[in-house]
Amino acid sequence: MKILLQDGEAIEHDGGGYLKDILVQKDKGLLKTYIGARHDGERVDFHTRMPATAEVELIPWDSDEAAWIYRHSISHVLAQAVRRLFPDVKLAIGPAIEDGFYYDFDVETPFAEEDLKSIEKEMKRVVKQNHKFERLDVTRGEALRLLEDEPYKQEIVADLGEEEDLSFYRDGDFVDLCRGPHMLGTGQGRYFKLLSVAGAYWRGDENNKMLQRIYGTAFASREALDHHMAMLEEAKKRDHRRLGQELDLYSIDESVGPGLVLWHPNGARMRNEIENFWRASHYDKGYDLVASPHVGRSALWETSGHLEFYAEGMYAPMEIDGQAYYAKPMNCPFHSMIYKSRLRSYRELPFRWAELGTVYRYERSGALYGLLRVRGFTQDDAHIFCRPDQMEDEIVRVIDFTVYILRAFGFEDFKFYVATRPPKYVGDEAGWDRATDALKLAVDSQQLPYEIDEGGGAFYGPKIDVKINDALGREWQCSTIQFDFNLPERFDLNYVGQDGSQHRPYMVHRTLLGSMERFFGTLVEHYAGAFPVWLAPVQAIVLPITESHGDYAAGVLQRLEGAGIRARLADDNTLNYRIRQAQLQKIPYMMVVGDREVEAEQVAIRLRTGENLEPQSIESAIAMIQGKVEAREEI
Repeated sequence: MKILLQDGEAIEHDGGGYLKDILVQKDKGLLKTYIGARHDGERVDFHTRMPATAEVELIPWDSDEAAWIYRHSISHVLAQAVRRLFPDVKLAIGPAIEDGFYYDFDVETPFAEEDLKSIEKEMKRVVKQNHKFERLDVTRGEALRLLEDEPYKQEIVADLGEEEDLSFYRDGDFVDLCRGPHMLGTGQGRYFKLLSVAGAYWRGDENNKMLQRIYGTAFASREALDHHMAMLEEAKKRDHRRLGQELDLYSIDESVGPGLVLWHPNGARMRNEIENFWRASHYDKGYDLVASPHVGRSALWETSGHLEFYAEGMYAPMEIDGQAYYAKPMNCPFHSMIYKSRLRSYRELPFRWAELGTVYRYERSGALYGLLRVRGFTQDDAHIFCRPDQMEDEIVRVIDFTVYILRAFGFEDFKFYVATRPPKYVGDEAGWDRATDALKLAVDSQQLPYEIDEGGGAFYGPKIDVKINDALGREWQCSTIQFDFNLPERFDLNYVGQDGSQHRPYMVHRTLLGSMERFFGTLVEHYAGAFPVWLAPVQAIVLPITESHGDYAAGVLQRLEGAGIRARLADDNTLNYRIRQAQLQKIPYMMVVGDREVEAEQVAIRLRTGENLEPQSIESAIAMIQGKVEAREEI
């Protein structure tokens, strides 16, 4: 057996055996430095028996991959603590997830916040007792006997293949069906915190029973846990749902419908600025804008394949003149029909058609989340129809446009992913290979870092996904560049080539912002509501010190508005109260006017950060704000 260490060195061992026993023989310190290993591309723990021919690579405690092992182990500690406190509980699943873990429970009475405190206290007791994890490989019959009082675990076993190996892990008085991997013992999982409890349907199916899901987080060190908890507190302050209400940007009212957004004047003003910039940029980059209806006949969705492949995401049809119509889940069939409205020549291609098209997709109620997951949203959609020889240049143009747009909104940290052909696909391999190579070459030509997402493409074509990191380093899915071999075939799209015969165009789907709603929510959280001046719903507020300064303040307001600056006048309540309210509303500029300002025909400017600028003329203040708007800068 060959065991690879972090520094590139290797340990040789004759024969097979349990990794824990082998490492103890070689150097006991290895069990403190490493948490598990990789074998044949899979994570394994030290409780796993390895064959004599195995080659394994040890996973150090300080690696990102280690987190999946200790977080999954802590999920078992959570289940163990809940079982001690609530003996009648039924266990479901408890995986590790990004930055944490969860476990689903079936309990008669939903957990309360006080229960989480008791459970966390009991978890610390389990950790202190330092029970050793032990792997038990069992037959199907033995597994069902061990799970005779666990209906959810029995269902999992029933879904597994007859030949599939079954394993349990025991630590102390607790035994759970699990594939692993796990730490050596519960004592290694000291730095964790329970976060929340929520309802979760068994297996995500709303027809199944609602279970109680307890979320937690865990890290390898106290410092890392403290840092993460501080980041969570900062994330709460930036939560777009809370800020959306405080800044009066939008609302979602149950009487209107879950997942349907009502844009308030402040939010609509900001959205309008985004859309104006988007439209102007598209015209500047050689696109034409199109528009399409909100519904289409069933025949359209049959041709596109949506009724065959995407019916669960579409709403029930409505009947018009005896025909079934569906609210559109996507814009692409309409753009295909625009292309097909007349004969096209190779000389005309490429066509770049963009639309801010509102679409409607069914999302389960449990999946809805503020602006980030809704049922009606506006997609900044575009479709490019081009010849094969134009493909690479068009992708380069889209990538360049993507980077330009993201940077305009203040995002500088983003990553590209090239998703390749999945096992099931339409089109021929040669076309897929050409398209995939074009995507890679286009990203390479821009000298942008990217990763390969093997098999991650849609069945109808490879794609590029762009993910941005916000001010807290959180990753958000944003832009997508997607090839499509399917729709041109389904809609029989053609162009007359130089040889006079019919040829099939290539079709590229493309979004830059994704959806207006999701991108808006991302902006709110990225800037914590303190938007750059060009996006701020209100850019300046005029604050007269007393009523006697009201006429002068009204004149300042008039000049600001005349210069195209979004401004308001606030003359009620005390000055300190009005300044405080302006800061809470995150208005970039507060223009205070009193006797000195009236006499000198100036304004005293206070920034939302609390900084005071030197008094200046109204013309100078206007020029400063206009400069910030033009440069799309913060204050």
